[in-house]
Amino acid sequence: MDYYGFYTGTLFDAYEYLGAHVKEDGVIFRTFAPAASKIAVIGEWNNWEEMEMNRVYNGAFFELEVKEAKAGQLYKYKIYGNGGRVVEHCDPYGYGMELRPQFASVIRDLNAYEFHDEKWLRKRTDRKNEPLNIYEMHLGSWRNNKEDENGWYHYSELADILIPYLKEMGYNYIELLPVAEHPSDNSWGYQLTGYYAPTSRYGTMDDYKSFIDKCHQNGIGIIMDFVPVHFAVDAYGLREYDGTYLYEFPHPDVGNSEWGSINFNHSRGEVRSFLQSNIMYWLKEYHIDGIRMDAISNMIYWQGDKNRGVNNGAVEFIRKMNKTVKEKFPSVILAAEDSTSFPDVTKPAEEGGLGFDYKWDMGWMNDTLDYFKKSPAERRENYHKLTFSMMYYFGENYLMPLSHDEVVHGKATIAQKMYGDYEQKFPQLRAMYMYMYAHPGKKLNFMGNELAQLREWDEKREQDWLLLDYPVHSGFYGFMKGLNHVYLEHKALSEQDFEQSGFEWLDCHQEDKCIYAFERKSREGKERIVAVFNFSDAEYQDFPLEIREGNKLVKLYSAYQDEEEEIEVTSGRSMVNLKPFDAKYYIVK
Repeated sequence: MDYYGFYTGTLFDAYEYLGAHVKEDGVIFRTFAPAASKIAVIGEWNNWEEMEMNRVYNGAFFELEVKEAKAGQLYKYKIYGNGGRVVEHCDPYGYGMELRPQFASVIRDLNAYEFHDEKWLRKRTDRKNEPLNIYEMHLGSWRNNKEDENGWYHYSELADILIPYLKEMGYNYIELLPVAEHPSDNSWGYQLTGYYAPTSRYGTMDDYKSFIDKCHQNGIGIIMDFVPVHFAVDAYGLREYDGTYLYEFPHPDVGNSEWGSINFNHSRGEVRSFLQSNIMYWLKEYHIDGIRMDAISNMIYWQGDKNRGVNNGAVEFIRKMNKTVKEKFPSVILAAEDSTSFPDVTKPAEEGGLGFDYKWDMGWMNDTLDYFKKSPAERRENYHKLTFSMMYYFGENYLMPLSHDEVVHGKATIAQKMYGDYEQKFPQLRAMYMYMYAHPGKKLNFMGNELAQLREWDEKREQDWLLLDYPVHSGFYGFMKGLNHVYLEHKALSEQDFEQSGFEWLDCHQEDKCIYAFERKSREGKERIVAVFNFSDAEYQDFPLEIREGNKLVKLYSAYQDEEEEIEVTSGRSMVNLKPFDAKYYIVK
Protein backbone atom coordinates (compact mmCIF):
# COMPACT_ATOMS: atom_id res chain seq x y z
CA MET A 1 0.00 0.00 0.00
CA ASP A 2 1.04 3.60 -0.61
CA TYR A 3 1.32 4.70 3.02
CA TYR A 4 2.06 8.30 2.10
CA GLY A 5 -1.07 8.40 -0.06
CA PHE A 6 -3.08 6.89 2.78
CA TYR A 7 -1.96 9.54 5.27
CA THR A 8 -2.35 12.44 2.84
CA GLY A 9 -5.81 11.37 1.69
CA THR A 10 -4.96 10.58 -1.93
CA LEU A 11 -5.33 6.79 -1.78
CA PHE A 12 -8.30 5.15 -3.51
CA ASP A 13 -7.53 1.46 -2.98
CA ALA A 14 -6.89 1.16 0.77
CA TYR A 15 -9.35 -1.74 0.93
CA GLU A 16 -6.98 -3.88 -1.16
CA TYR A 17 -4.49 -3.80 1.72
CA LEU A 18 -6.57 -3.34 4.88
CA GLY A 19 -9.22 -5.81 6.00
CA ALA A 20 -9.19 -9.61 5.75
CA HIS A 21 -7.81 -11.05 2.52
CA VAL A 22 -8.16 -14.66 1.49
CA LYS A 23 -4.88 -16.25 0.34
CA GLU A 24 -4.08 -19.73 -0.96
CA ASP A 25 -2.83 -20.76 2.47
CA GLY A 26 -5.06 -18.82 4.86
CA VAL A 27 -6.16 -15.26 5.52
CA ILE A 28 -4.12 -12.14 6.22
CA PHE A 29 -5.69 -9.55 8.53
CA ARG A 30 -4.64 -5.89 8.62
CA THR A 31 -6.03 -2.89 10.47
CA PHE A 32 -5.05 0.73 11.09
CA ALA A 33 -5.03 1.74 14.77
CA PRO A 34 -2.03 3.96 15.58
CA ALA A 35 -2.94 4.62 19.24
CA ALA A 36 -3.64 0.98 20.20
CA SER A 37 -1.23 -0.61 22.65
CA LYS A 38 -2.06 -4.11 21.39
CA ILE A 39 -4.52 -5.76 19.01
CA ALA A 40 -5.61 -9.37 18.83
CA VAL A 41 -7.70 -10.96 16.10
CA ILE A 42 -10.27 -13.44 17.40
CA GLY A 43 -12.41 -15.76 15.32
CA GLU A 44 -14.20 -19.01 14.69
CA TRP A 45 -11.16 -20.94 13.50
CA ASN A 46 -9.80 -21.39 17.06
CA ASN A 47 -12.89 -20.88 19.23
CA TRP A 48 -12.27 -17.12 19.57
CA GLU A 49 -8.89 -17.41 21.25
CA GLU A 50 -6.78 -14.26 21.01
CA MET A 51 -4.04 -14.15 18.38
CA GLU A 52 -1.88 -11.07 18.84
CA MET A 53 -1.22 -9.06 15.69
CA ASN A 54 2.16 -7.67 14.68
CA ARG A 55 2.91 -3.98 14.37
CA VAL A 56 4.05 -2.85 10.92
CA TYR A 57 5.01 0.46 9.33
CA ASN A 58 5.91 2.60 12.34
CA GLY A 59 3.52 0.68 14.54
CA ALA A 60 0.40 2.37 13.17
CA PHE A 61 -0.77 -0.74 11.34
CA PHE A 62 -1.31 -4.26 12.69
CA GLU A 63 -1.05 -7.44 10.66
CA LEU A 64 -1.37 -11.19 11.14
CA GLU A 65 -1.57 -14.13 8.76
CA VAL A 66 -3.75 -16.99 10.02
CA LYS A 67 -3.40 -20.24 8.10
CA GLU A 68 -6.43 -21.86 9.79
CA ALA A 69 -8.85 -19.07 8.81
CA LYS A 70 -11.00 -19.36 5.70
CA ALA A 71 -13.79 -17.60 3.82
CA GLY A 72 -17.15 -17.58 5.59
CA GLN A 73 -15.75 -17.51 9.14
CA LEU A 74 -16.47 -14.79 11.69
CA TYR A 75 -13.81 -12.57 13.26
CA LYS A 76 -13.32 -9.42 15.37
CA TYR A 77 -10.45 -7.20 16.44
CA LYS A 78 -9.86 -6.94 20.16
CA ILE A 79 -8.25 -3.54 20.61
CA TYR A 80 -6.31 -2.62 23.72
CA GLY A 81 -6.00 1.09 24.38
CA ASN A 82 -4.30 3.23 26.96
CA GLY A 83 -5.58 3.03 30.52
CA GLY A 84 -6.68 -0.58 30.25
CA ARG A 85 -9.47 0.06 27.73
CA VAL A 86 -10.36 -3.08 25.75
CA VAL A 87 -13.06 -3.05 23.05
CA GLU A 88 -14.06 -5.68 20.49
CA HIS A 89 -14.57 -4.10 17.07
CA CYS A 90 -15.78 -5.18 13.68
CA ASP A 91 -13.32 -4.58 10.88
CA PRO A 92 -13.69 -1.07 9.35
CA TYR A 93 -12.61 -2.57 6.01
CA GLY A 94 -14.43 -5.88 6.49
CA TYR A 95 -16.18 -7.26 3.40
CA GLY A 96 -19.01 -8.86 5.36
CA MET A 97 -20.77 -8.68 8.73
CA GLU A 98 -23.13 -10.68 10.89
CA LEU A 99 -26.82 -9.89 11.05
CA ARG A 100 -27.72 -7.41 13.76
CA PRO A 101 -27.61 -7.36 16.77
CA GLN A 102 -24.38 -9.40 16.35
CA PHE A 103 -21.44 -7.50 14.94
CA ALA A 104 -18.60 -9.82 13.99
CA SER A 105 -17.06 -9.32 10.58
CA VAL A 106 -17.16 -12.16 8.02
CA ILE A 107 -14.23 -13.27 5.90
CA ARG A 108 -15.22 -12.96 2.24
CA ASP A 109 -13.28 -13.82 -0.90
CA LEU A 110 -13.44 -10.61 -2.92
CA ASN A 111 -12.63 -12.39 -6.18
CA ALA A 112 -14.94 -15.40 -5.96
CA TYR A 113 -17.80 -14.02 -8.09
CA GLU A 114 -17.47 -13.70 -11.87
CA PHE A 115 -19.62 -11.02 -13.55
CA HIS A 116 -21.25 -11.42 -16.96
CA ASP A 117 -22.22 -7.80 -17.64
CA GLU A 118 -19.54 -6.75 -20.13
CA LYS A 119 -22.11 -5.58 -22.69
CA TRP A 120 -23.81 -3.31 -20.14
CA LEU A 121 -20.54 -1.78 -18.95
CA ARG A 122 -19.43 -1.04 -22.52
CA LYS A 123 -22.66 0.82 -23.29
CA ARG A 124 -23.12 2.51 -19.89
CA THR A 125 -23.23 6.34 -19.80
CA ASP A 126 -23.96 9.02 -17.21
CA ARG A 127 -27.34 9.56 -18.97
CA LYS A 128 -26.83 13.33 -19.42
CA ASN A 129 -28.48 13.26 -22.86
CA GLU A 130 -30.66 10.23 -22.25
CA PRO A 131 -33.67 9.37 -20.08
CA LEU A 132 -32.85 8.57 -16.46
CA ASN A 133 -35.93 7.26 -14.66
CA ILE A 134 -34.97 6.12 -11.16
CA TYR A 135 -37.05 3.89 -8.91
CA GLU A 136 -35.81 4.61 -5.39
CA MET A 137 -36.35 1.70 -3.05
CA HIS A 138 -35.65 0.10 0.30
CA LEU A 139 -34.92 -3.57 -0.33
CA GLY A 140 -36.45 -4.80 2.92
CA SER A 141 -39.88 -3.23 2.53
CA TRP A 142 -40.67 -3.38 -1.17
CA ARG A 143 -42.33 -6.78 -0.92
CA ASN A 144 -42.74 -9.05 2.09
CA ASN A 145 -41.35 -12.58 2.10
CA LYS A 146 -43.80 -14.63 4.15
CA GLU A 147 -41.25 -17.43 4.58
CA ASP A 148 -38.66 -15.22 6.31
CA GLU A 149 -39.07 -14.23 9.98
CA ASN A 150 -38.08 -10.65 9.14
CA GLY A 151 -40.08 -10.56 5.93
CA TRP A 152 -36.97 -10.11 3.76
CA TYR A 153 -36.19 -11.56 0.37
CA HIS A 154 -32.58 -12.40 -0.40
CA TYR A 155 -30.77 -10.46 -3.11
CA SER A 156 -31.16 -13.23 -5.68
CA GLU A 157 -34.88 -13.65 -4.96
CA LEU A 158 -35.38 -9.89 -5.21
CA ALA A 159 -33.71 -9.78 -8.60
CA ASP A 160 -36.08 -12.39 -9.99
CA ILE A 161 -39.24 -10.49 -8.98
CA LEU A 162 -37.96 -6.91 -9.18
CA ILE A 163 -36.42 -6.89 -12.67
CA PRO A 164 -39.64 -7.87 -14.53
CA TYR A 165 -41.50 -5.23 -12.52
CA LEU A 166 -39.02 -2.48 -13.40
CA LYS A 167 -39.04 -3.36 -17.10
CA GLU A 168 -42.84 -3.47 -17.21
CA MET A 169 -43.16 -0.18 -15.33
CA GLY A 170 -40.56 1.70 -17.36
CA TYR A 171 -37.78 2.38 -14.83
CA ASN A 172 -34.25 2.06 -16.18
CA TYR A 173 -32.32 2.65 -12.92
CA ILE A 174 -32.91 1.85 -9.30
CA GLU A 175 -31.50 3.76 -6.37
CA LEU A 176 -31.05 1.66 -3.25
CA LEU A 177 -31.22 3.16 0.21
CA PRO A 178 -27.86 2.39 1.88
CA VAL A 179 -26.97 -1.28 1.45
CA ALA A 180 -23.81 -1.18 3.60
CA GLU A 181 -24.16 -2.84 7.00
CA HIS A 182 -26.04 -0.96 9.72
CA PRO A 183 -27.20 -2.00 13.19
CA SER A 184 -30.68 -0.44 13.30
CA ASP A 185 -33.46 -1.17 10.83
CA ASN A 186 -35.00 2.18 11.79
CA SER A 187 -31.99 4.08 10.42
CA TRP A 188 -32.76 2.79 6.88
CA GLY A 189 -29.01 2.31 6.49
CA TYR A 190 -28.00 5.93 7.07
CA GLN A 191 -26.02 5.12 10.23
CA LEU A 192 -23.37 2.62 9.28
CA THR A 193 -20.96 0.31 11.03
CA GLY A 194 -19.76 -1.71 8.02
CA TYR A 195 -18.97 0.58 5.10
CA TYR A 196 -17.46 -2.23 3.02
CA ALA A 197 -19.98 -4.94 3.93
CA PRO A 198 -23.24 -5.41 1.99
CA THR A 199 -25.88 -5.90 4.65
CA SER A 200 -26.40 -9.53 5.59
CA ARG A 201 -30.14 -8.88 5.89
CA TYR A 202 -30.50 -9.96 2.27
CA GLY A 203 -27.57 -12.33 1.79
CA THR A 204 -23.83 -12.37 1.15
CA MET A 205 -21.37 -10.36 -0.90
CA ASP A 206 -21.72 -12.73 -3.84
CA ASP A 207 -25.52 -12.64 -3.56
CA TYR A 208 -25.42 -8.86 -3.91
CA LYS A 209 -23.02 -9.06 -6.85
CA SER A 210 -25.37 -11.53 -8.52
CA PHE A 211 -28.28 -9.11 -7.97
CA ILE A 212 -26.34 -6.33 -9.69
CA ASP A 213 -25.21 -8.65 -12.49
CA LYS A 214 -28.78 -9.75 -13.24
CA CYS A 215 -29.97 -6.14 -13.29
CA HIS A 216 -27.23 -5.19 -15.76
CA GLN A 217 -28.03 -8.10 -18.03
CA ASN A 218 -31.59 -6.78 -18.17
CA GLY A 219 -30.69 -3.14 -18.85
CA ILE A 220 -31.19 -1.86 -15.29
CA GLY A 221 -28.58 0.39 -13.66
CA ILE A 222 -27.85 0.50 -9.93
CA ILE A 223 -27.25 3.67 -7.92
CA MET A 224 -26.17 3.22 -4.30
CA ASP A 225 -26.88 5.68 -1.52
CA PHE A 226 -23.58 6.60 0.13
CA VAL A 227 -23.19 8.21 3.56
CA PRO A 228 -19.99 10.31 3.68
CA VAL A 229 -20.96 12.66 6.52
CA HIS A 230 -21.55 10.60 9.65
CA PHE A 231 -21.46 7.07 11.11
CA ALA A 232 -23.19 5.04 13.83
CA VAL A 233 -22.43 5.57 17.53
CA ASP A 234 -22.11 1.85 18.31
CA ALA A 235 -18.93 1.16 20.26
CA TYR A 236 -17.92 -1.79 18.08
CA GLY A 237 -17.83 0.36 14.93
CA LEU A 238 -15.67 3.33 13.97
CA ARG A 239 -16.27 5.26 17.17
CA GLU A 240 -12.96 5.79 19.05
CA TYR A 241 -11.65 2.85 17.09
CA ASP A 242 -8.15 2.76 18.61
CA GLY A 243 -9.16 4.47 21.84
CA THR A 244 -8.79 7.92 20.31
CA TYR A 245 -10.82 10.07 17.91
CA LEU A 246 -9.43 8.33 14.84
CA TYR A 247 -12.33 8.88 12.42
CA GLU A 248 -14.25 11.60 14.24
CA PHE A 249 -13.72 15.09 15.67
CA PRO A 250 -12.51 15.32 19.28
CA HIS A 251 -15.10 17.94 20.24
CA PRO A 252 -18.88 17.26 20.30
CA ASP A 253 -19.72 20.72 18.91
CA VAL A 254 -18.62 19.49 15.50
CA GLY A 255 -18.34 15.79 16.28
CA ASN A 256 -21.99 15.06 17.00
CA SER A 257 -24.47 15.21 14.14
CA GLU A 258 -28.10 16.33 14.12
CA TRP A 259 -29.12 12.69 13.55
CA GLY A 260 -27.62 11.38 16.80
CA SER A 261 -24.61 9.98 14.97
CA ILE A 262 -20.93 10.97 14.75
CA ASN A 263 -19.44 13.20 12.06
CA PHE A 264 -16.40 12.15 10.07
CA ASN A 265 -13.35 14.41 10.40
CA HIS A 266 -12.72 15.02 6.72
CA SER A 267 -9.56 17.00 7.41
CA ARG A 268 -7.73 13.76 8.22
CA GLY A 269 -6.09 12.05 5.28
CA GLU A 270 -6.80 8.62 6.74
CA VAL A 271 -10.55 9.42 6.77
CA ARG A 272 -10.45 10.66 3.19
CA SER A 273 -8.65 7.52 2.06
CA PHE A 274 -11.23 5.39 3.91
CA LEU A 275 -14.24 7.08 2.27
CA GLN A 276 -12.95 7.49 -1.27
CA SER A 277 -11.57 3.95 -1.27
CA ASN A 278 -15.05 2.85 -0.22
CA ILE A 279 -16.64 4.51 -3.24
CA MET A 280 -14.02 2.96 -5.51
CA TYR A 281 -14.67 -0.42 -3.88
CA TRP A 282 -18.36 -0.36 -4.81
CA LEU A 283 -17.67 0.88 -8.33
CA LYS A 284 -14.82 -1.50 -9.12
CA GLU A 285 -15.67 -4.67 -7.21
CA TYR A 286 -19.48 -4.57 -7.52
CA HIS A 287 -19.89 -2.74 -10.86
CA ILE A 288 -22.18 -0.16 -9.25
CA ASP A 289 -23.36 2.43 -11.80
CA GLY A 290 -23.80 5.45 -9.59
CA ILE A 291 -23.34 6.96 -6.17
CA ARG A 292 -25.87 9.26 -4.55
CA MET A 293 -24.11 11.12 -1.73
CA ASP A 294 -26.28 11.84 1.26
CA ALA A 295 -26.49 15.19 3.11
CA ILE A 296 -23.80 17.00 1.13
CA SER A 297 -24.95 20.31 2.63
CA ASN A 298 -23.53 19.06 5.94
CA MET A 299 -20.13 18.74 4.29
CA ILE A 300 -20.25 22.05 2.46
CA TYR A 301 -21.12 24.00 5.62
CA TRP A 302 -20.09 23.17 9.17
CA GLN A 303 -22.97 21.14 10.65
CA GLY A 304 -24.97 22.07 7.56
CA ASP A 305 -25.35 25.63 8.86
CA LYS A 306 -24.41 28.37 6.39
CA ASN A 307 -23.90 30.77 9.30
CA ARG A 308 -21.03 28.60 10.54
CA GLY A 309 -19.20 29.03 7.26
CA VAL A 310 -17.87 26.77 4.52
CA ASN A 311 -16.00 23.64 5.59
CA ASN A 312 -13.20 24.19 3.10
CA GLY A 313 -11.44 20.94 3.94
CA ALA A 314 -14.54 18.85 3.23
CA VAL A 315 -15.33 20.82 0.07
CA GLU A 316 -11.83 20.23 -1.28
CA PHE A 317 -12.11 16.55 -0.37
CA ILE A 318 -15.35 16.21 -2.37
CA ARG A 319 -13.84 17.99 -5.34
CA LYS A 320 -10.69 15.86 -5.48
CA MET A 321 -12.56 12.63 -4.81
CA ASN A 322 -15.13 13.25 -7.54
CA LYS A 323 -12.43 14.26 -10.01
CA THR A 324 -10.55 10.99 -9.52
CA VAL A 325 -13.71 8.87 -9.58
CA LYS A 326 -14.82 10.40 -12.88
CA GLU A 327 -11.36 9.98 -14.38
CA LYS A 328 -11.38 6.28 -13.53
CA PHE A 329 -15.10 5.66 -14.19
CA PRO A 330 -16.38 8.38 -16.55
CA SER A 331 -19.66 6.57 -17.21
CA VAL A 332 -20.81 6.33 -13.59
CA ILE A 333 -23.28 8.79 -12.07
CA LEU A 334 -22.36 10.99 -9.11
CA ALA A 335 -25.40 12.70 -7.56
CA ALA A 336 -25.52 15.12 -4.63
CA GLU A 337 -28.36 15.48 -2.18
CA ASP A 338 -27.76 19.16 -1.49
CA SER A 339 -30.36 21.67 -0.34
CA THR A 340 -28.02 24.69 -0.36
CA SER A 341 -27.39 27.35 -3.00
CA PHE A 342 -23.65 26.66 -2.94
CA PRO A 343 -22.46 27.30 -6.52
CA ASP A 344 -21.07 24.91 -9.12
CA VAL A 345 -22.05 21.63 -7.51
CA THR A 346 -22.32 19.98 -10.94
CA LYS A 347 -19.53 21.92 -12.59
CA PRO A 348 -16.55 19.67 -13.43
CA ALA A 349 -13.95 19.52 -10.67
CA GLU A 350 -11.14 20.50 -13.06
CA GLU A 351 -13.06 23.74 -13.69
CA GLY A 352 -13.40 24.51 -9.98
CA GLY A 353 -16.76 22.86 -9.34
CA LEU A 354 -17.57 19.98 -7.00
CA GLY A 355 -17.67 17.53 -9.88
CA PHE A 356 -21.09 15.92 -9.42
CA ASP A 357 -23.11 14.88 -12.47
CA TYR A 358 -26.42 15.79 -10.86
CA LYS A 359 -27.81 17.74 -7.95
CA TRP A 360 -31.16 16.93 -6.37
CA ASP A 361 -33.52 19.84 -7.03
CA MET A 362 -34.91 20.24 -3.52
CA GLY A 363 -36.31 23.68 -4.37
CA TRP A 364 -38.40 22.28 -7.22
CA MET A 365 -39.63 19.48 -4.97
CA ASN A 366 -40.65 21.76 -2.10
CA ASP A 367 -42.31 24.36 -4.33
CA THR A 368 -44.20 21.78 -6.37
CA LEU A 369 -45.56 19.84 -3.40
CA ASP A 370 -46.48 23.04 -1.58
CA TYR A 371 -48.35 24.27 -4.65
CA PHE A 372 -50.41 21.09 -4.95
CA LYS A 373 -51.36 21.21 -1.28
CA LYS A 374 -53.13 24.50 -1.92
CA SER A 375 -56.69 24.97 -3.07
CA PRO A 376 -57.29 26.06 -6.69
CA ALA A 377 -58.11 29.55 -5.43
CA GLU A 378 -54.83 29.76 -3.51
CA ARG A 379 -52.89 28.51 -6.52
CA ARG A 380 -53.67 31.71 -8.42
CA GLU A 381 -51.64 33.82 -6.00
CA ASN A 382 -48.95 31.12 -5.83
CA TYR A 383 -48.84 30.65 -9.60
CA HIS A 384 -45.14 31.35 -9.94
CA LYS A 385 -44.08 28.64 -7.52
CA LEU A 386 -44.18 26.47 -10.64
CA THR A 387 -42.32 28.88 -12.91
CA PHE A 388 -39.56 29.73 -10.43
CA SER A 389 -37.60 26.52 -10.99
CA MET A 390 -36.78 27.59 -14.55
CA MET A 391 -35.33 30.87 -13.25
CA TYR A 392 -32.39 29.01 -11.72
CA TYR A 393 -32.56 25.65 -13.49
CA PHE A 394 -29.69 26.04 -15.95
CA GLY A 395 -27.24 26.86 -13.17
CA GLU A 396 -26.80 23.15 -12.35
CA ASN A 397 -27.60 19.71 -13.77
CA TYR A 398 -30.71 18.86 -11.80
CA LEU A 399 -32.46 15.65 -10.87
CA MET A 400 -36.14 15.94 -9.82
CA PRO A 401 -36.73 13.83 -6.69
CA LEU A 402 -39.91 12.64 -5.01
CA SER A 403 -37.96 10.53 -2.55
CA HIS A 404 -38.43 8.54 0.65
CA ASP A 405 -37.91 11.71 2.71
CA GLU A 406 -41.19 13.12 1.38
CA VAL A 407 -43.38 10.21 2.54
CA VAL A 408 -42.36 9.77 6.20
CA HIS A 409 -42.41 11.45 9.61
CA GLY A 410 -45.90 12.92 9.39
CA LYS A 411 -45.31 14.58 6.00
CA ALA A 412 -48.02 12.42 4.32
CA THR A 413 -47.53 10.52 1.07
CA ILE A 414 -47.35 12.23 -2.31
CA ALA A 415 -50.97 11.26 -3.04
CA GLN A 416 -52.16 12.52 0.33
CA LYS A 417 -50.48 15.87 -0.24
CA MET A 418 -52.79 16.67 -3.13
CA TYR A 419 -55.54 19.15 -2.22
CA GLY A 420 -59.08 17.99 -1.58
CA ASP A 421 -60.90 14.79 -0.78
CA TYR A 422 -60.01 11.28 -1.90
CA GLU A 423 -61.61 11.51 -5.35
CA GLN A 424 -60.18 14.97 -6.06
CA LYS A 425 -56.62 13.89 -5.35
CA PHE A 426 -56.21 11.53 -8.30
CA PRO A 427 -56.65 13.89 -11.27
CA GLN A 428 -54.30 16.34 -9.55
CA LEU A 429 -51.79 13.58 -8.91
CA ARG A 430 -51.83 12.58 -12.58
CA ALA A 431 -51.41 16.19 -13.69
CA MET A 432 -48.60 16.78 -11.20
CA TYR A 433 -46.64 13.76 -12.43
CA MET A 434 -47.09 14.85 -16.04
CA TYR A 435 -45.66 18.22 -15.05
CA MET A 436 -42.71 16.46 -13.37
CA TYR A 437 -41.94 14.23 -16.36
CA ALA A 438 -42.13 17.09 -18.87
CA HIS A 439 -40.01 19.42 -16.74
CA PRO A 440 -36.30 19.39 -17.64
CA GLY A 441 -34.19 17.19 -15.38
CA LYS A 442 -33.79 13.53 -14.59
CA LYS A 443 -36.50 11.73 -12.58
CA LEU A 444 -36.63 9.88 -9.27
CA ASN A 445 -39.72 8.36 -7.69
CA PHE A 446 -39.86 6.40 -4.43
CA MET A 447 -41.48 2.98 -4.32
CA GLY A 448 -45.19 3.06 -3.52
CA ASN A 449 -45.71 6.41 -5.20
CA GLU A 450 -46.72 4.57 -8.37
CA LEU A 451 -49.59 2.98 -6.40
CA ALA A 452 -50.80 6.35 -5.09
CA GLN A 453 -50.03 4.95 -1.65
CA LEU A 454 -51.94 6.62 1.18
CA ARG A 455 -49.97 5.22 4.12
CA GLU A 456 -46.61 6.71 4.98
CA TRP A 457 -43.64 4.49 4.32
CA ASP A 458 -42.73 2.13 7.17
CA GLU A 459 -39.51 0.13 6.83
CA LYS A 460 -41.18 -2.77 8.68
CA ARG A 461 -44.06 -3.20 6.19
CA GLU A 462 -44.25 -3.98 2.51
CA GLN A 463 -45.90 -1.59 0.08
CA ASP A 464 -49.69 -1.66 -0.01
CA TRP A 465 -50.02 -3.82 -3.10
CA LEU A 466 -53.63 -4.55 -2.17
CA LEU A 467 -54.42 -1.04 -3.43
CA LEU A 468 -54.27 -2.46 -6.93
CA ASP A 469 -57.56 -4.20 -6.20
CA TYR A 470 -59.21 -0.77 -6.20
CA PRO A 471 -59.97 0.68 -9.66
CA VAL A 472 -58.83 4.23 -8.89
CA HIS A 473 -55.43 3.00 -7.70
CA SER A 474 -54.98 0.40 -10.43
CA GLY A 475 -55.94 3.09 -12.93
CA PHE A 476 -53.28 5.42 -11.56
CA TYR A 477 -50.76 2.56 -11.59
CA GLY A 478 -51.48 2.01 -15.28
CA PHE A 479 -51.23 5.75 -15.92
CA MET A 480 -47.75 5.88 -14.32
CA LYS A 481 -46.64 2.88 -16.36
CA GLY A 482 -47.67 4.65 -19.55
CA LEU A 483 -46.07 7.93 -18.50
CA ASN A 484 -42.77 6.22 -17.69
CA HIS A 485 -42.62 4.64 -21.11
CA VAL A 486 -43.51 7.91 -22.85
CA TYR A 487 -40.58 9.48 -21.02
CA LEU A 488 -38.19 6.66 -21.98
CA GLU A 489 -39.24 6.59 -25.62
CA HIS A 490 -39.33 10.30 -26.55
CA LYS A 491 -36.00 12.08 -26.86
CA ALA A 492 -37.55 15.54 -26.56
CA LEU A 493 -38.15 14.83 -22.86
CA SER A 494 -34.51 14.12 -22.01
CA GLU A 495 -32.00 14.74 -24.78
CA GLN A 496 -31.55 18.46 -24.06
CA ASP A 497 -32.27 18.49 -20.35
CA PHE A 498 -29.35 20.82 -19.64
CA GLU A 499 -29.39 22.98 -22.76
CA GLN A 500 -31.55 26.06 -22.99
CA SER A 501 -32.53 25.17 -26.54
CA GLY A 502 -34.37 22.15 -25.12
CA PHE A 503 -37.00 24.18 -23.26
CA GLU A 504 -39.24 27.12 -24.09
CA TRP A 505 -42.15 28.65 -22.22
CA LEU A 506 -45.22 29.01 -24.42
CA ASP A 507 -47.38 30.54 -21.70
CA CYS A 508 -46.46 31.23 -18.09
CA HIS A 509 -48.70 34.20 -17.32
CA GLN A 510 -52.14 32.67 -16.85
CA GLU A 511 -52.26 33.46 -13.14
CA ASP A 512 -56.05 33.64 -12.98
CA LYS A 513 -56.53 30.38 -14.84
CA CYS A 514 -53.57 28.35 -13.41
CA ILE A 515 -52.68 27.26 -16.95
CA TYR A 516 -49.08 26.63 -17.99
CA ALA A 517 -47.59 25.57 -21.31
CA PHE A 518 -44.07 24.88 -22.51
CA GLU A 519 -42.25 23.07 -25.27
CA ARG A 520 -39.51 20.42 -25.01
CA LYS A 521 -37.23 19.75 -27.96
CA SER A 522 -34.75 17.09 -28.97
CA ARG A 523 -31.50 17.90 -30.76
CA GLU A 524 -31.93 19.95 -33.94
CA GLY A 525 -35.66 20.09 -33.29
CA LYS A 526 -36.16 16.55 -34.62
CA GLU A 527 -38.89 15.99 -32.03
CA ARG A 528 -40.99 18.67 -30.36
CA ILE A 529 -43.42 18.04 -27.51
CA VAL A 530 -45.82 20.67 -26.21
CA ALA A 531 -46.95 20.18 -22.61
CA VAL A 532 -50.09 22.00 -21.41
CA PHE A 533 -51.41 22.02 -17.83
CA ASN A 534 -54.58 23.25 -16.16
CA PHE A 535 -54.10 23.11 -12.41
CA SER A 536 -57.42 24.78 -11.64
CA ASP A 537 -60.83 23.18 -11.01
CA ALA A 538 -62.35 25.02 -13.99
CA GLU A 539 -62.82 23.76 -17.54
CA TYR A 540 -61.52 25.78 -20.49
CA GLN A 541 -62.68 25.42 -24.06
CA ASP A 542 -60.62 26.72 -26.97
CA PHE A 543 -57.74 27.98 -24.91
CA PRO A 544 -55.38 29.73 -27.38
CA LEU A 545 -51.85 28.40 -27.55
CA GLU A 546 -49.11 30.01 -29.64
CA ILE A 547 -47.13 27.42 -31.64
CA ARG A 548 -44.10 28.20 -33.74
CA GLU A 549 -43.42 26.40 -37.02
CA GLY A 550 -45.95 23.63 -36.88
CA ASN A 551 -49.03 22.48 -38.77
CA LYS A 552 -50.83 20.45 -36.14
CA LEU A 553 -50.65 19.03 -32.61
CA VAL A 554 -51.12 15.27 -32.19
CA LYS A 555 -51.91 14.17 -28.67
CA LEU A 556 -49.27 11.87 -27.21
CA TYR A 557 -50.46 11.42 -23.61
CA SER A 558 -52.97 12.96 -21.23
CA ALA A 559 -53.96 12.91 -17.58
CA TYR A 560 -57.46 11.68 -18.41
CA GLN A 561 -56.36 9.10 -20.99
CA ASP A 562 -59.24 10.13 -23.20
CA GLU A 563 -59.71 9.87 -26.96
CA GLU A 564 -57.08 10.61 -29.59
CA GLU A 565 -56.87 14.22 -30.64
CA GLU A 566 -55.37 16.30 -33.44
CA ILE A 567 -55.49 20.08 -33.42
CA GLU A 568 -54.75 22.24 -36.41
CA VAL A 569 -52.26 25.07 -36.03
CA THR A 570 -53.55 28.13 -37.87
CA SER A 571 -51.44 31.26 -38.18
CA GLY A 572 -49.21 30.03 -35.38
CA ARG A 573 -52.07 29.34 -32.99
CA SER A 574 -53.97 26.27 -31.81
CA MET A 575 -57.06 26.01 -29.64
CA VAL A 576 -56.83 23.50 -26.78
CA ASN A 577 -59.63 22.14 -24.59
CA LEU A 578 -58.71 21.52 -20.95
CA LYS A 579 -60.67 19.72 -18.27
CA PRO A 580 -60.23 20.55 -14.56
CA PHE A 581 -56.79 19.43 -13.31
CA ASP A 582 -55.79 18.44 -16.82
CA ALA A 583 -52.43 17.80 -18.47
CA LYS A 584 -51.62 16.95 -22.07
CA TYR A 585 -48.56 16.21 -24.18
CA TYR A 586 -48.74 16.93 -27.91
CA ILE A 587 -46.30 16.05 -30.67
CA VAL A 588 -45.78 19.02 -32.99
CA LYS A 589 -46.08 17.96 -36.62
